[in-house]
Amino acid sequence: MFEGICCRTNVSLVLPLFLSVSQLHSQQLIDPQATKATTNLYASLFQIQKQGVVFGHQDALAYGVGWNGLKNTSDVKFVTGEHPGLLGLDIGDLEFKKQKNLDGVPFQSMRDHVLSTFARGGMVTISWHARNPLTGGNSWDTTPGTVASILPGGSKHKLYTTWLDQAAVFFQSLQTPAGTVVPLLFRPFHELTGNWFWWCKNVCTPEEFKALWKFTVHYLRDIKGIHQLIYVYNTADFASAENFLERYPGDEWVDVLSFDRYQYEGKDGSKIFSSVVSSQLEILDKLGTKHVKPIALAETGYETIPDSNWWTTTLYPLLRTVPVAYVLVWRNHGLMKKTNKYHYYAPHPGHPSSKDFIRFSQLPDVFMEHRLSTLKIYH
Repeated sequence: MFEGICCRTNVSLVLPLFLSVSQLHSQQLIDPQATKATTNLYASLFQIQKQGVVFGHQDALAYGVGWNGLKNTSDVKFVTGEHPGLLGLDIGDLEFKKQKNLDGVPFQSMRDHVLSTFARGGMVTISWHARNPLTGGNSWDTTPGTVASILPGGSKHKLYTTWLDQAAVFFQSLQTPAGTVVPLLFRPFHELTGNWFWWCKNVCTPEEFKALWKFTVHYLRDIKGIHQLIYVYNTADFASAENFLERYPGDEWVDVLSFDRYQYEGKDGSKIFSSVVSSQLEILDKLGTKHVKPIALAETGYETIPDSNWWTTTLYPLLRTVPVAYVLVWRNHGLMKKTNKYHYYAPHPGHPSSKDFIRFSQLPDVFMEHRLSTLKIYH
């Protein structure tokens, strides 16, 4: 299942490659019928975070700075010679049966990217910027009462189940020619402790959110029979373990613990980012140990990466503080027409941070796609 080892540089103890029966028993997916490949991937996450961290990039294969829709291409590959170990995708607008997602990526192309990544031994994570089911607005429409409206008995509950039906069809379509469904790190209702989405803490109670999470998992897993998902619980900022767990539905409903945090411009931007992320990772590390869940920095980055050494002097030291299974930086949209500003989080050819990013990608405990593939994470 895990045919390689790459030691974390700050780990002083020799970590066991194989776990005891009791440890393996405690590292159970919340889906008892999960496919073999999904179960193996989940076990591999625990192993990986002891050895290093998988690097991911959102929409890496779909487009980049100055290009769109090229085959087997990514800005990460342009710079380093290989793809990121983790591909991030989003299924927003799938609920409206559109041909493309909210960022213009055709769902057919998305399928191709998932299958090619799986074939090469990489991992895939999927988020969902779902429209507001109460109003028809976008994910950022924070009309109060939206979550309550889609719970069982709510006025939009039936509509929400049709959205989950669409998601189930898409997930089931991610099959290899041999019939293997591709395991996915599914991250619904991301950044739930923020105040900018219709599922965030400012517009629903903890009880409503927990009910929404449980129903979503139940419907996909038990009603639709989707058994390839690893469910990733994801917050924005939190100040304590209690903050992080306020809306947590319980260990029997969650597989991975994660949060999102970006660095922003400003005199103390780097200092604040490092301080916050370090503190939150330490909290999450303790929670992961206590609840027996792998942990991740599911979204991060520094827009346009103005610090040419950001990868090895800011991000990498944070990833060494505690064992983290994976980290993902956001998408490389390129030039935004509305603002006439660039929007990207991974370097592209010629970018000032490219040399530092290459150094980062070659560190012995950073898993890009090729190194990850040698671990046989699905077997």
